[in-house]
Amino acid sequence: MKYQIAIIGGGPAGYTAAETAGRVGLSVVLFEKQSLGGVCLNEGCIPTKTLLYSAKTLEGARHAQKYAVTVPEASFDLPKIIARKQKVVRKLVLGVKGKLTTAGVQIVSGEATIIDPHHVQCGESVYECDNLLLCTGSETFIPPIPGLENVPYWTHRQALDNKEVPASLAIVGGGVIGMEFASFFCSLGVKVTVIEMLDEILGGMDRELSSLLRAEYAKRGICFMLSTKVTGVEPTEGGISVHYENAEGTGAVEAERLLMSVGRRPVTKGFGLENLDLKRGERGNICVDEQMQTSLPGVYVCGDLTGFSLLAHTAVREAEVAVHTILGKTDAMSYRAIPGVVYTNPEIAGVGETEESLQRKGVTDYRVVKLPMAYSGRFVAENEGVNGVCKLILAGDDTVLGAHLLGNPASEIIVAAGMAIELRLKAEEWKRMVFPHPTVGEILKEAL
Repeated sequence: MKYQIAIIGGGPAGYTAAETAGRVGLSVVLFEKQSLGGVCLNEGCIPTKTLLYSAKTLEGARHAQKYAVTVPEASFDLPKIIARKQKVVRKLVLGVKGKLTTAGVQIVSGEATIIDPHHVQCGESVYECDNLLLCTGSETFIPPIPGLENVPYWTHRQALDNKEVPASLAIVGGGVIGMEFASFFCSLGVKVTVIEMLDEILGGMDRELSSLLRAEYAKRGICFMLSTKVTGVEPTEGGISVHYENAEGTGAVEAERLLMSVGRRPVTKGFGLENLDLKRGERGNICVDEQMQTSLPGVYVCGDLTGFSLLAHTAVREAEVAVHTILGKTDAMSYRAIPGVVYTNPEIAGVGETEESLQRKGVTDYRVVKLPMAYSGRFVAENEGVNGVCKLILAGDDTVLGAHLLGNPASEIIVAAGMAIELRLKAEEWKRMVFPHPTVGEILKEAL
């Protein structure tokens, strides 16, 4: 059978493209070799947030006395936390499958291989298509650390299914994944050490707020080793020894468990990508235009394979743009306001430019406005004894360039700032918007 669209990969980009196209009557076939929902739904965004919410609830119970509520003894059951995580994932995977089925999408389970721009093989069958969308996602990057092959290290996948609380945990990588797991295990009482090669955690986020978050977790007992390179690992009687070097010399961290979280890289092998001869960037990413079309007409790439932003919400929007282009609608991808969120407790979120990104571009005509989150009445009511920061970056003409928040619920507020940045609003224009009172989101208007 010939399809109007063939999609390889059933993650956020793939299932969004499939549903969007199927709803308007296009014939769509979607290939997924593992589980619908991709890494994000099955072993990334959703399961980690499920675990982190359990940890946040535990922290809330432990500190309930600050709100005049007595909880005699807060405890947790890790196997049940993991079981709930699995239940949430199953429910959402079934939801994705249901939406695709309703949209008339043909779902094919198995490894798909590209023959040419208009033919894909899966098993013994060959599928013909007018348009091909590649949404293959990304995979965990494991650096070539000496001795790593001899120790039972975790990636995020093993950490998500672990049902025993280790006494200690060494995390190699202080990025988003590393910090979210550091937050989770710290809440469970685990002694956590984060080893980061850069001189600050969360390299892509606002540096000042990242430093404040690190200081908060250091107070809770997490040990941070910045500007530190891991030189080797070896098994010990009690777990794993992680050898390192930094400006102070060499040493070793002893831990019961080791989590590798140095980053992810796009999946480029195993599905016949080499048969397309697409134009690539310097980092091996696939080059696309504003409509997500590659150098071959009718071949589109969405999500991590573009190498631009390894975020599910970016992939979703890219998929919408690709399908709209196929439908003949005018649409284009904009990366001006892609929010980034770290779901620690407190959360940190940012969108648009940071001071560091502007400095790298040589931009000097900007100003920074900072305000404690305590300027929001709702924040004070719900965050006894803690504070946070709202940081806005404005151009010389007061156009909103960036916004960065430390404090709960930053993840829910940041979208308002993203809209202002995408629409190129000036501070005065944004300030005219009516924010509901009392909300933590009012902090944005207060800062203006």
